Amino acid sequence: QVQLVESGGGLVQAGGSLRLSCAASGSIFSINAMGWYRQAPGKERELVARITSSGSTNYADSVQGRFTISRDNAKNTVYLEMNSLKPEDTAVYYCNADHRPKRYDSLLELWGQGTLVTVSS
Repeated sequence: QVQLVESGGGLVQAGGSLRLSCAASGSIFSINAMGWYRQAPGKERELVARITSSGSTNYADSVQGRFTISRDNAKNTVYLEMNSLKPEDTAVYYCNADHRPKRYDSLLELWGQGTLVTVSS
């Protein structure tokens, strides 16, 4: 059973910083892209940032320049460094990964359970 376990959410004041981590565990042959999504109350889930296995990244316009995504392939872990946080960044943040449990398996999408980030004004 493969799972993603997130950590690092919490309450922070506007202008502050948080670092989210997401570790994949279980039977994994390979992980392709990993990413972070978020869902604010009453809104749809949206992409925050994504990183490929080779390190290419893309960001939502709303977080460009403030958030940095990175990964440690040896640890099957992805990080999200969030700086200059704003109240509108408040949301549940979900980790996502496209992986193959075994060499010839199709890519499967996996989601973490989510971690709450609250930014107070």
